[in-house]
Amino acid sequence: MSGEEHLKQGKPKTWAAGAPAVAVSMEHMFREAGALRGPVGLAEMNQFGGFDCPSCAWPDPDHDRSIAEFCENGAKAFASEATTKRVDAKFFAKHSVTELAKQSGWWHEQQGRITEPMILRAGASHYEPISWDDAFRTIADQLKALDSPNQAIFYTSGRASNEAAFLYQLFARSYGTNNLPDCSNMCHESSGLALKQSIGEGKGTVTLDDFLKADVILCVGQNPGTNHPRMLSTLEKAVEGGTKLVAVNPLREAGLMGFAHPQKVAGMLGRPTRLASKYLQIRINGDLALFRGLAKALLEFEENTPGSVVDDDFIKSHTIHYEEYRSLAVGTGWAEIVRLSGIDESEIRDLALDLCNGSRKLITCWAMGLTQHRNSVATIREVVNVHLLLGAIGRDGAGVCPVRGHSNVQGDRTVGIWEKMPESFLSSLDRECGIHAPRDHGYDTVASIHAMHRGEAKVFFGLGGNFLQAAPDTDYTAAALEQCELTCHVSTKLNRSHLVTGKTALILPCLGRSERDGEKNFVTCENSMGVVQLSRGILAPLSPDLRSEVAIIAGIAAAFFDAKHPVPWLWLAEDYDRIRSLIERVVPGFEDYNFRVTRQGGFYLPNSAKERDWKTPEQKAVFSTAEMDSFAVKPGRLILQTLRSHDQFNTTIYGMNDRYRGIGHARKVILVNPEELRERGIRPGSKVDITSICGDERRIVRDFSAVPYEMPRGSAAAYFPEANVLVPISAQAKGSGTPTSKSVEIEIAQSV
Repeated sequence: MSGEEHLKQGKPKTWAAGAPAVAVSMEHMFREAGALRGPVGLAEMNQFGGFDCPSCAWPDPDHDRSIAEFCENGAKAFASEATTKRVDAKFFAKHSVTELAKQSGWWHEQQGRITEPMILRAGASHYEPISWDDAFRTIADQLKALDSPNQAIFYTSGRASNEAAFLYQLFARSYGTNNLPDCSNMCHESSGLALKQSIGEGKGTVTLDDFLKADVILCVGQNPGTNHPRMLSTLEKAVEGGTKLVAVNPLREAGLMGFAHPQKVAGMLGRPTRLASKYLQIRINGDLALFRGLAKALLEFEENTPGSVVDDDFIKSHTIHYEEYRSLAVGTGWAEIVRLSGIDESEIRDLALDLCNGSRKLITCWAMGLTQHRNSVATIREVVNVHLLLGAIGRDGAGVCPVRGHSNVQGDRTVGIWEKMPESFLSSLDRECGIHAPRDHGYDTVASIHAMHRGEAKVFFGLGGNFLQAAPDTDYTAAALEQCELTCHVSTKLNRSHLVTGKTALILPCLGRSERDGEKNFVTCENSMGVVQLSRGILAPLSPDLRSEVAIIAGIAAAFFDAKHPVPWLWLAEDYDRIRSLIERVVPGFEDYNFRVTRQGGFYLPNSAKERDWKTPEQKAVFSTAEMDSFAVKPGRLILQTLRSHDQFNTTIYGMNDRYRGIGHARKVILVNPEELRERGIRPGSKVDITSICGDERRIVRDFSAVPYEMPRGSAAAYFPEANVLVPISAQAKGSGTPTSKSVEIEIAQSV
């Protein structure tokens, strides 16, 4: 039951979903949630008036939704939340923190839902129960004892609702700090910054309907079959309607090659729709060079047939710095483009022909494969450059699409979860709430870890998530958390962050998305395409001692502030309409919030770039002119990227199998180009030690199984969170500060 590993390797799949996905989904649902609770809940997930999937942020259709509007991983996420297994006071009395820490993340996940507030007192070996009021007083007393509000860290994961996130940031800023790091710092921060600089809007510019109108869709640095499987049905519809799908990824991923729709007869019979018409297995971090090559080819085609490729009217009316960029792209040599990207010139030219043979309806979507590199911001701006050349932003069937990972990570940022919110938001917050929010920027995730490590931050509060396992440089992060006076986590299930603690630790168990929150209340979420919709749980809470995230935050705030504080915390928590009315007055785009969100499908937030209204300082879309580069390592070393298995969502491990990659019963594996293994004398399946190198720093993990896998030479991949220990805390993307989990320099050697 501890997640022992016995590696079994089979042939990687060439398509995703189908009958196996249905079987796995049902097996998880019935095993965890039961024959009644499971089907009742699953039938309401992602439905109008139902609850939002607790997994990825891929949008639901605006109008017609299927009877089963969920995927395999969504079913797993629901089953995990709706489980009937309980982690109660008896469980914690039986298992010491030391004993629990020896178990795997998969084992922790299997134990069930935490049922009541728990405290680990200073010097104690076991968690014990604590009342909600005493828990709130413990937190309030510790916050009051700090020398400065900036000694507290308020972290947020993407599962928090708009209502909880808004109240949470309001409490932190009322307390006096902007230390509001979140999971965006570790994933799409590079996307938000790059898009803000280029087009003035830090979000994507497309809708689901745009996918069905596009001529070409580029899927770059993402694996939808595992990370957001419902995207596959959208891609299938697009391809069946004549759209060309092009995959750009170092690994060949099943969900980019084919899709067997489990709600179609052909899909259940294992007859998939072919998705990608081209598959470019790019060198890790070769994307900037690829898009520079596409721009160079497009400009050469334009030179040969003036007026047929580049959208000259759009460029003149809507952009700046075109001539500088044109000179840069034309002057870039093909040999350098090919060397850095790993893609032949002929393949790049062929793809460029696809882009200019239609009506300039191009969508580029991406995920962590683009955002977690040193040059991620420059790379994403280069993606935008290609779109600007074609005028492929702000028209039907065209635009950019960063695919967010967690179901409300985009909404959290919209309502104020950010360490450096603009003055317009802060002044509005002050005016409407009667507070004075601090103006100094707070800590992002990496800065928070450093501050705790130095002893300058003494309280860590996590609203959801598994901070220790999600963060880079696991050992360094663990040492940082252990420096704290108090660590506190709002959670549904046991995870490793509960076991590496400050002097005192609290676990505050909250309701899940699928559970009822009183008779009236519902929450709202924003998906990857800027749609805000309601989420109303329908299942009875697993324990009477669970509280909503909103109630927990309000309880802490009421314990900290006296009755004279201008924010009526408990009154707001009684009726979430009141919180939404406050959001409406603070955040533009939420006008008539309480009415519009109850309409079928919710409402779209404004998107200025989609309307070609550029909110940059220059009031134009901006061509960027970054120098082309890519991550390079010394001879004999490899570039490691971390990635998910198919049996996990973020740090939550549902099982030990990576079905699509043909890997079973193991997570401590490293995927390596077969020639690289042969040259090192490493046999498939043998144990290796992995050392990451960053300057003079070395980090090592031992006894990983070596798996030969088709990918470019010089490449390697391993699962997070197991490989996060190798990601240096000092390695961050320029500008965004995102840890470079996709560009880690490593050496591998046979284990002794």
